[in-house]
Amino acid sequence: MAAVLRGSRYLVGRCCKHVDFVFVSTRSMASKTQVGFVGLGNMGNPMAKNLLKHGYPVIATDVFPESCKEVQELGAQIVDNPAEVAEKADRIITMLPSSPNVIDVYTGPNGILKKVKKGSLLIDSSTIDPAVSKEMAADAEKMGAVFMDAPVSGGVGAASSGKLTFMVGGAEEEFTAAKELLSCMGANVIYCGQVGTGQAAKICNNMLLAIGMIGTSETMNLGIRLGLDPKLLAQILNMSSGRCWSSDTYNPVPGVMEGVPSGNNYQGGFGTQLMAKDLGLAQNTATNTKTPVPLGSLAHQVYRMMCARGYGNKDFSSVFQFLREEEGQ
Repeated sequence: MAAVLRGSRYLVGRCCKHVDFVFVSTRSMASKTQVGFVGLGNMGNPMAKNLLKHGYPVIATDVFPESCKEVQELGAQIVDNPAEVAEKADRIITMLPSSPNVIDVYTGPNGILKKVKKGSLLIDSSTIDPAVSKEMAADAEKMGAVFMDAPVSGGVGAASSGKLTFMVGGAEEEFTAAKELLSCMGANVIYCGQVGTGQAAKICNNMLLAIGMIGTSETMNLGIRLGLDPKLLAQILNMSSGRCWSSDTYNPVPGVMEGVPSGNNYQGGFGTQLMAKDLGLAQNTATNTKTPVPLGSLAHQVYRMMCARGYGNKDFSSVFQFLREEEGQ
């Protein structure tokens, strides 16, 4: 019965047409129930903005108050901690850096589960250990709430344009309610199975992404050393069998593409430190399942080395710069 009631509560009409960031009217917004959002970093900030853009009143918080400024200016209500978010909203999305952050936000002294309402839907879009997602789901169930894992792929660009891919794990009967919200922020919302399977899909994706980015960087660097113009080489790769996302959408070589971190001194985007963390999760799960991942293991070592060399806060495509630096060693 709870699922039926929750599903009916989540049925809302589509917002009126808008141009860029022109928001729907206050009257239209009033017809939609509040959504909580915890974690307004590089990904969470544009995700929360897209909820506002679609007419959802947002109640948000972040451990860094300055991160809240932009969404507050767009109409979000800012509160001091996750527990206060849970007091005011029965649908909450979290977007956090790591497993310890998720555990603290949900179960800490000022965590969501301290004030969560029965029947609340809790959606975590962080990339964390699948075992932690299962643990949070069990803790939420004890409080009468529903927890789903819904990590994302697509990066900051897709978060800003509302074209993320969400990989969702949780009770299938709750998926429709979750999809309604996630569709405001993403172009693809895919049900993967029970809690933890969304994280499993994301970990596999990011391991391949890291391997592909290193391969693209090595290839571009070799071509440049052989005298090829990098834009020409990228053009050839992208019409040939070597084409991949790292070459045609997120090229790691400065000057080849506009609007990507490599064109902005590798600022913004998906941090090297976060990629190393995700590769660590992949390694842990590979060990636990006795799965051979030799290239994944090498990628993990490369990104850990990059963190040790000061690349931790740069976008993960800075592996190209790292390889160039290694030439001089």
